[in-house]
Amino acid sequence: MTDKDNIMIEDFFKQAAQQQIEDNGFTERVMASLPSTSSSWVRRMSRLWTWFCLAVGALLFFVFDGWEVLKVNLRMLFSTLVTSLEVFITTAPTADLRLNLPTILLALAFVLVFLPYQIGRKLSSAL
Repeated sequence: MTDKDNIMIEDFFKQAAQQQIEDNGFTERVMASLPSTSSSWVRRMSRLWTWFCLAVGALLFFVFDGWEVLKVNLRMLFSTLVTSLEVFITTAPTADLRLNLPTILLALAFVLVFLPYQIGRKLSSAL
């Protein structure tokens, strides 16, 4: 598209944005006819649903032996981490890597501190 086309499109939308459509009180009548729900009732039901889901999740965790699954997964994570570190330490002297301590510490702080903080902030804002 050319600049002339962009200018014509912008003018068209400016004119459309300035138009007023008279609804003769239609919006107010629709809003008045909507069923009103008490916000305290909705909040109470939301909290009850949250507690119910937490209780069911905790029950399923214990019924299906969640501790054992958690222990196995943490052991696998730890062994993978140790293996990766071992491979890195073994192969690092053979490669020409220019790593310095501040860079490593900054990357480690990013992964261990900043990312969980951002995830927690996004989760709390979603709730």
